[in-house]
Amino acid sequence: MSTNKVALVTGSNKGIGFAVVRALCKEFPGDVYLSARDVDRGTAAVENLKTEGLNPFFHQLDITDPASVRHARDFFKEKYGGLDVLVNNAGIAFKVADSTPFGIQAEVTLRTNFLATRDLCNEFLPIIKPGGRVVNVSSGMSSIALKSCSSELQARFRSNDITEEELVMLMEKFVQEAQKGEHTHKGWPNTAYGVSKIGVTVLSRIQARRLREERAGDQILLNACCPGWVRTDMAGPNATKSPDEGAVTPVYLALLPVGATEPQGQFVSEKQVQVW
Repeated sequence: MSTNKVALVTGSNKGIGFAVVRALCKEFPGDVYLSARDVDRGTAAVENLKTEGLNPFFHQLDITDPASVRHARDFFKEKYGGLDVLVNNAGIAFKVADSTPFGIQAEVTLRTNFLATRDLCNEFLPIIKPGGRVVNVSSGMSSIALKSCSSELQARFRSNDITEEELVMLMEKFVQEAQKGEHTHKGWPNTAYGVSKIGVTVLSRIQARRLREERAGDQILLNACCPGWVRTDMAGPNATKSPDEGAVTPVYLALLPVGATEPQGQFVSEKQVQVW
């Protein structure tokens, strides 16, 4: 078993995830794994970084495939005894002009961005080592979407006693109501991506609370973040930040110093805790 520290970034063959890997290769004192669904794209991304003099490793990982997730978990457990840093970056967004029916967009977006991220966390959080750092890449859209929810939904999403089960139920309810065309009447915003990222932000609050209760002495810090509006395939060419600029806050949270106790369970943008 390797005694090296190890970091894993999901969905990192391009965009913000790729930039996070680049930064971690320069700043993290251990092995850094770039991961992607597609092996060819992932290995090409690794080779690309090697031309910069960096040395990431590659592991195939499709967060929507439970077998792929378990295989990756077992690999890191057996080779390294767990993970020191996990950056959950993988996600999707439909383009504004996409003509796919909203109900289908809601189902696909929530399945990937929320449910798959949650399922991966449930496999990987038990192998996060003491002193570990977990970063769930959310979005400023989660705050915007939250403000467009009904007061009842806002109260639940902001509450300190919401459970993971209740959160999953609410996310599934959104999909069902979107498929019936009733979501706006039922107090939901008209953005599947925004709701999926509400899920990621609230999930992070729940996970951090659970870590405090179940692994209090392990000093694991888990936060959600907004990387900002970044020029990627997802956000388009008009965004204000480069991918490297978008990586700054996720990398800051991934490298919080030993002994730090904050932020924990927070929503962080521009390296600052935001009011949720």
